[in-house]
Amino acid sequence: MGNLKETIKKIKSLEAEKKSLMLEIDELEKVADAKAAALEREIAMLRDDVRSLKILMGQEGDSNQLKIS
Repeated sequence: MGNLKETIKKIKSLEAEKKSLMLEIDELEKVADAKAAALEREIAMLRDDVRSLKILMGQEGDSNQLKIS
């Protein structure tokens, strides 16, 4: 009978740990999603900067050559 009590205690402990780990996973997923969104915004801004600089330098259609007047 003592073995059954230990098994029940172990199961409850494992269930509590599982719940804690699931909550931690949810939080980490939220952080990862936020980081991915921030990187997407940063990349979009960098692409806009590249486009603007190319236009400023007269390279609208030419992506590899630098035109110097």
